[in-house]
Amino acid sequence: MKNKFETEAIRTQTERSQFLEHSTPMYVTSSFVFEDAEDMRASFSEEKERNIYSRYSNPNTNEFIEKVCKMEGAEAGFAFASGMAAVFSTFASLLDSGDHVVSARNIFGSTHSLFMNFLPKWNISSDYFEIDDLEGIDKLIKPTTKFIYAESPTNPGVDVLDLEKLGKIAKKHKVLLIIDNCFATPYLQQPIKFGADLVIHSGTKLMDGQGRVLAGITVGSAELIDKVYRFSRITGPALSPFNAWVISKSLETLAVRVDRHCENALKLATFLEDHPKVNWVKYPFLKSHPMYEVAKKQMKAGGSIVAFEVNGGIEAGRKFFDGIKLLSLSANLGDSRSIVTHPASTTHSKLTTQEREAVNITDGTVRVSVGLEHIDDIISDIKQALES
Repeated sequence: MKNKFETEAIRTQTERSQFLEHSTPMYVTSSFVFEDAEDMRASFSEEKERNIYSRYSNPNTNEFIEKVCKMEGAEAGFAFASGMAAVFSTFASLLDSGDHVVSARNIFGSTHSLFMNFLPKWNISSDYFEIDDLEGIDKLIKPTTKFIYAESPTNPGVDVLDLEKLGKIAKKHKVLLIIDNCFATPYLQQPIKFGADLVIHSGTKLMDGQGRVLAGITVGSAELIDKVYRFSRITGPALSPFNAWVISKSLETLAVRVDRHCENALKLATFLEDHPKVNWVKYPFLKSHPMYEVAKKQMKAGGSIVAFEVNGGIEAGRKFFDGIKLLSLSANLGDSRSIVTHPASTTHSKLTTQEREAVNITDGTVRVSVGLEHIDDIISDIKQALES
């Protein structure tokens, strides 16, 4: 009988050592020893599956990967030092000079920089599709297109894309579908069920959940992950054993934490909808969200991120941020502590004004990563900042 999500998150562990520890120990080692010359030869020739060097694999990273694979319904995975290391290494392992990528326009600023500033150095081109026009993807596909890429929900606008439609489009054109599932986590959404070939996470966010360590992971089919692994074991973006241990332990509480994050976020979004100094609010499980029905279909709950616009533009936005007393002003998200971010001057500052406007990031846009404090205190701080 298959265990439930929460049980797998808690009970998936590295095999116990001779000390019979109840909690997985940290394997803080750069390398591993061999029994004899034959063991060494067979290990390096890949006749054996075993740990050789922590740039390749480590018991702690293996445990983290196994948990996420079970959560996402994936065959294999590779863990990285950060979410962007996962994004770049996944792209680089699959793309060749002359290839083409189709991506949603609404993506994280650093990923946008990859498409605009770095991939073109290797003669890799890209085109953006509008998130409200998935049918337009057909016109962008070329013979050299390798994959379709998207986030859902998006950063920072909390837009939702229909993953099932994207899966069907990718299958029709015989290209891969890669989904950044960071905002949802595998607890709320499993893109592979809807046709994704690879799923990427920044483990730095809700997976860790307390703003302590950086991490990233890509999971999917064993065939594709083998390509990611062979590129990454040479280039060296592997996750450290300590960070893997921290995040693997954090995954044990992912479900209960995310439940509270979502509960708090929905209450905050509902409050903001009725505030006279707020122009608009976006949260996937608000009925006013343009993709509410799709969100309900593919997500268990709405996630921890609420986006809204302060009435009054950049000056009102600056006044709002300066008025915050309890919440943190930071560029991170998915923390137990609530965070308010100004995307136009931080996470998406590398985009031009026109590029930000194209993805609805205005000067007054605020991204709130709703934490685990009491919801009354979260709302009270945002209320007084809006009205100060």
